[in-house]
Amino acid sequence: MAATRIPYTPTPAWTTIHPRSLLLIDQCPSVDTPPLPSPPRQDTFHPQFARSTHIIPAAFPRVVPDIPLPHVSDYSARDSERKSRTEALAREVIQRQATFTTGKLGGGYGTKVLWNCLNRYVRTSIAPVRDLAATGVTLLLAHANGFPKEIWETMLRSLLDSPGGTLVDEIWAFESVQHGDAALINANSLSGIFDWMDNARDIANFLLNYLPEQVSPVPLPTRLERLPQPTSNVRKEQGYHTRKVVVIAHSFGGCSAVRAALDFPKLFSSIILLDPVITQKETYQSDFVFGKVLGAFLRRQHWPSREEALRLLEKSPFFAAWHPDVLRLYVDHGLTNDPDNGGVKLKMPALHEGLVFANVRLPYETWELLEKLDEGITLRWIMPPEWFVNEEATRVTVWRRPTNASNVVLHSTGHLMVQEAPLQCAQDVSDFILRKYGRQFKTLL
Repeated sequence: MAATRIPYTPTPAWTTIHPRSLLLIDQCPSVDTPPLPSPPRQDTFHPQFARSTHIIPAAFPRVVPDIPLPHVSDYSARDSERKSRTEALAREVIQRQATFTTGKLGGGYGTKVLWNCLNRYVRTSIAPVRDLAATGVTLLLAHANGFPKEIWETMLRSLLDSPGGTLVDEIWAFESVQHGDAALINANSLSGIFDWMDNARDIANFLLNYLPEQVSPVPLPTRLERLPQPTSNVRKEQGYHTRKVVVIAHSFGGCSAVRAALDFPKLFSSIILLDPVITQKETYQSDFVFGKVLGAFLRRQHWPSREEALRLLEKSPFFAAWHPDVLRLYVDHGLTNDPDNGGVKLKMPALHEGLVFANVRLPYETWELLEKLDEGITLRWIMPPEWFVNEEATRVTVWRRPTNASNVVLHSTGHLMVQEAPLQCAQDVSDFILRKYGRQFKTLL
């Protein structure tokens, strides 16, 4: 079935939930640079791009307090009591989140220094110096809950081989603090509670304080240098001198990116949202969050080998729907060697996936604030035919900020479109980039 569009749908009357302001980002304390937990990759990503991995200190302090991690029972098909214990834990985690939301948890702000990981993909042959109107496009990718930064690479290869890909000079795949390699670095510092606001602050922190001023094929240090404060101040007020930043964000990453853009609109030229988790309060079914948290807590985390993990995941209906290249990326980069038990395990523990699912406050706040998003930021919504909330609510959401916005429904995929339909997503992104930025490059193509 061909792609379709969601017609304009006005927002019915609604009651405010009094969204919070973003917590200010301070400079973190001086700390040693941790080593990268995964060895350098030997495979070639793309013949015209060089790939490297980098880290930056995450936004400081954290919105949530530093509290101990709850314990999730080990995966065992023979443990008949495991599910009941895990159900009790899921309810406990959701209740703790509710207590935090009402301001009764206490503990102040988190002061442990955390790290974000990013993969950089830079064109190795940059076009001659361009004036501002011909600046190359910089992509920032923000993943869904549960997936490493490498999950985008199947889509990226297709995009970079497309006409729109010729306009891309650099790509940064952002990784949240409890995901992928970042999870390994932060393993001993993560809190037992999470707020999506910190992910929004982490995205803003990178764009404000760490994204280099210019695109260059010259290698960068593993730990990116923090920019001088005057440079960050100019970015906040005026944007970039030589970059056009296009954010491509999926699910959890989509909500986080929009919330960052609400406070720092000059940093964003366009945002492409792949079924973002942005929803009005009360649109979730009562057991939706519980089911997501429980499902994460119960998932398998360990396999005898990567080959066995791939074989078993291919048999799962959930993973069988994925593009095979994406599943291979997940096995290669979402798992790590397990020194304690042998074999391999998830880089992101199931506990932290569940803790992310337990927080729904920011999706509600972002839905309310969405109508205030700067109209200079072009919005492109890429949606599946079936949505995680009801159809009418989704129709309203994609038109909460109607000016300078468009949408498409891809009928070949579900919510996990980056995993299931990466080539179709790449095609729509390519078409969007050509429409939005292609005219500025007509003398270069």
